[in-house]
Amino acid sequence: MKNNQLLTCLLLLITLSVFAQNKEVKYALKEGVHYYDEATRQTDVYLNERCVVDVYYPKNKKGFPTIVWFHGGGLVNGNKEIPEALKNKGVAVIGVNYRLYPKVKAPVYIEDAAAAVAWAFKDIEKYGGSSEKIFISGHSAGGYLASMVGLDKKYLAKYNIDANDIAGLIPFSGHCITHFTVREERGIDGKQPIIDDLAPLYHVRKDAPPLLLITGDRELELLGRYEENAYMYRMMKVAGHTDTRIMELDGYDHGMVYPALPLLIKEVNRVVEQNK
Repeated sequence: MKNNQLLTCLLLLITLSVFAQNKEVKYALKEGVHYYDEATRQTDVYLNERCVVDVYYPKNKKGFPTIVWFHGGGLVNGNKEIPEALKNKGVAVIGVNYRLYPKVKAPVYIEDAAAAVAWAFKDIEKYGGSSEKIFISGHSAGGYLASMVGLDKKYLAKYNIDANDIAGLIPFSGHCITHFTVREERGIDGKQPIIDDLAPLYHVRKDAPPLLLITGDRELELLGRYEENAYMYRMMKVAGHTDTRIMELDGYDHGMVYPALPLLIKEVNRVVEQNK
């Protein structure tokens, strides 16, 4: 009798385990969430209008990773988005709007990006996510913002957050030198490369989060974009960083987002598994 009861219990446990593994993850979308506090929002109409996020997240799952995604557009246009290829992958995605040039100038859009990341650190657990699994990514201008927030520690330090607590940085075709819009603000031609404190390359350091640089084909990318990233890769290695990699997507130009998104998910899973 006891053996039969034990067998029944074991079968029940196996059934429950299989059911839990196969349980369908459901997702929700919360739109237009402000990432600055009320007092700050009252000081600036454009900030209040623009500085919001959309949060796409698993409803019936806990401790999931989160990707903070910054749209491209040269820091002059574009809107928050949740890329389709990132949906239904067991992760949350935060699509960020930030203020744009010429209504603001550097470093305001970087400060907005940092404020959005700080919001994710402080609020994602309310949605069920883990603040220890926050990844920063974005395309073009968004990749630039991701790199600046993750490498120049002063932007997150304002919110008492250590940039090293970011789980991973995955910029897509991002500027590693000073962004061409920042140069335009100063009257500098876009073909004149500059590396100053508004360049991710200026902030290479050995203790940064894992960094995966993804670009299009070097012959099809925007002016020197692959080479900028290749130099970033080399200088991070020279600085002693042990987890910097670069991927060049042969045959794809600057609009290389679609083939890169699965690589982003793969990188998130790699880092999460590595940190278990």
